[in-house]
Amino acid sequence: MTRLTGTALRLTIFIGENDTWHHKPLFSEIVHRAHSAGLAGASVFRGIEGFGASSLIHTTRLLSLSEDLPVAIVIVDTEERVRDFLPQLDELVSQGMVILDECEVIRYVGSDKTKERM
Repeated sequence: MTRLTGTALRLTIFIGENDTWHHKPLFSEIVHRAHSAGLAGASVFRGIEGFGASSLIHTTRLLSLSEDLPVAIVIVDTEERVRDFLPQLDELVSQGMVILDECEVIRYVGSDKTKERM
């Protein structure tokens, strides 16, 4: 089980939900690569409205024609592990925004899957 407390780095990637990587959702590819890289965790959040560099507003409102809603992928781990992961994002993210924030992890608790299986 990954242990993470104290000073950490939060990586947030803002993309569109229709962005793809080899015909798969880009957000899914990023999460799977983060998992393969052994990062502490990743979560994907779907926005209800937003705009980016294109200045087009994307929204969930019924009368809107937009279906490409904003998506944020948030990953938190040690600074070293997050920075080691950044080159993969250079390969994957052609449009969007990637930001880093220092943060403090107060509590990070997961279940021990090996004990649950016994």
